[in-house]
Amino acid sequence: MTTTTLAVLVPLLPFLGAVAGLLLGRVAPGFVRPLAILPTLAAAAFAIAVAVRQGGGDGKAPLDAATQLTPTGSVPIDLALYIDGFAALVAVLVGVVASCVQIYSTGYLRGDARYPSYAALVSLFTSAMLLVVYSGDLMVLLVGWEIMGICSYFLVGHYWETPEARAASLKAFLVTKLGDVPFLIGLFALASDAGTFRITGVLKTVADGGLDHPTLIALLLLAGVAGKSAQFPLHTWLPDAMAGPTPVSALIHAATMVAAGIYFVARLLPVFAASAAALVVLAAMAAITMVGSALAALAQDDIKRVLAYSTIGQLGYMSGALAVGDRGAAVFHLIAHGAFKALLFLGAGVIIHAAGTNSLAAMSRMRGLSQRIPDAYWTVTVALLALAAIPPFAGFFSKESVLVAAEHTALGESGGAAPGAAGWTVLIAGLLTALLTAAYAARLWLLTFRGRGSEVPDYGKQPLSMNAVLWVLAIPSIGLGLAIGSLPGWFDGHSLAPNLTTSVLGTGIALAGGLITYGCWRHTSALAARNPIGAVVPHPDTEPALAEREAIEIHTQVYGSIAGAPDPADPARLLLGPLHRHAAAGFHLDAVYHRLFVRPVLAAAQLVRFLDREVIDTYVRGAGTGTGWLGAAVRRAQTGNVQTYLSALLAGSVVLAIAAVLVAAGA
Repeated sequence: MTTTTLAVLVPLLPFLGAVAGLLLGRVAPGFVRPLAILPTLAAAAFAIAVAVRQGGGDGKAPLDAATQLTPTGSVPIDLALYIDGFAALVAVLVGVVASCVQIYSTGYLRGDARYPSYAALVSLFTSAMLLVVYSGDLMVLLVGWEIMGICSYFLVGHYWETPEARAASLKAFLVTKLGDVPFLIGLFALASDAGTFRITGVLKTVADGGLDHPTLIALLLLAGVAGKSAQFPLHTWLPDAMAGPTPVSALIHAATMVAAGIYFVARLLPVFAASAAALVVLAAMAAITMVGSALAALAQDDIKRVLAYSTIGQLGYMSGALAVGDRGAAVFHLIAHGAFKALLFLGAGVIIHAAGTNSLAAMSRMRGLSQRIPDAYWTVTVALLALAAIPPFAGFFSKESVLVAAEHTALGESGGAAPGAAGWTVLIAGLLTALLTAAYAARLWLLTFRGRGSEVPDYGKQPLSMNAVLWVLAIPSIGLGLAIGSLPGWFDGHSLAPNLTTSVLGTGIALAGGLITYGCWRHTSALAARNPIGAVVPHPDTEPALAEREAIEIHTQVYGSIAGAPDPADPARLLLGPLHRHAAAGFHLDAVYHRLFVRPVLAAAQLVRFLDREVIDTYVRGAGTGTGWLGAAVRRAQTGNVQTYLSALLAGSVVLAIAAVLVAAGA
């Protein structure tokens, strides 16, 4: 089988699995799980085969194949593949994580009546992301981009009975669409300047200096990237999207949706590098995103919201690497982050089921959770160490590659187009975020696994399908850093190895953040026994998905907020001081957007409604009423009496004759 055929099958198989699952979900429910798992596993295997054939630094040219999709009369649209080392490795990540999610979901949603549609949507989601990764034409890429948006709407709203899920799905859809409007305009502007939608043609035009409006195009495209990859100021949808099932959160955060925007910029980095202003904007966006999301993560009580803000911050690192012109570091961190973040979310699903709550405040008052779920305990510990960038875990090497790239740009050693200001911005923000990341990772681990209080209730053992994938994902979380020497051959050839300065500085800052948090926890943990707090837990026989759904509903009822909890024993309150209240609310950006955008839109809608009902409808009703009155008047003359009609005809004739005589006499 040729490499091109294998590459075509990679996105096609999950798509066919999704279609078959939707068609057979009710007719033959026994086929739903095989149709969810087997096509995705096969796609992952084929993606690995494509990667083995295409990458590795042996000088092989990227796979570039195309056929015209449809004649347009102007800029053609091609069904094209363009697979280089970046695309090959990202496709492997998507396939592996999606396979783990599908396997995990068979246990997590084992009793869910809507599992057939859920599994089909996950397969379609996977297919759309793989289409984005492999596509060599921007219009075809846009198809996958938009399919992911609608899939996220349905999957985040899976528990549509709850108001949190309904609001979160609508918010995710609208915020990402807000970014997609300028993104679409930017794509058309780019194709207009380049004369093609083909990625190879666009890159050739950029290399020849043929872009007439590089800054405008780059900024328009960045708006779409900010929405899709949850970067400031369009990041607010991602924490609320935690109202969806945990496996969906793992897929969105690790391998699809939010990864798409970062991958798009990496794919078209020369377009953005053609404008120094765009790179500075990207660096500023990354810096604000990194620091702000890390502070917010430190103040959250919902374990999944901590991880959601963590994802936003790690995406900020990737954006920062792109802002300094190193897409190899960005994609390396994308892949490493995909492994340990999928592990963290799937582990969080096990934790929520075992504890019966998603609240860290409640977990901090439970003893023995680590003994109850040893698989999740050890694997989540590994993933948190990778997240905190502690050597020798994967996150250390990938995050250091970003810091090294920022350092080289700041010192003018990169030789690229990125300005030094972008380098300093990313470097300083990256080091500060490393401190905060270690702090919230340590807080999550301490509150979850070192709780003090009554013994955690026994809610039964988690299914093997849930625990097994945790260990699968733990392998790259531990060992991906060992590939540091071979990855440059897959990318641009630039070294990704850490240097002594950033390694010592970054690791020291991370250790300091963890130790400071531990000290605060030791100081505040004694308050936990004197301040009982917690949520009502579901029935011991509740399946994992239902336990999560009930936990989401109960959290707001018990604590008054989906995000925070009034817990005096939380070490984050001591760490953040008066900033804690604002960080827990995401620095009130939702309230700001509500005042700046939602209220004016609602007021405009009310005005339009008034004009429609009281003005336009008045004219419409008036026209109808006038016609009715005229008809009533005319109807009175229709008596049915022939003599009356003849008399009226004679009278009219006489009037006309008199009028004619008068006119003739006057003439």
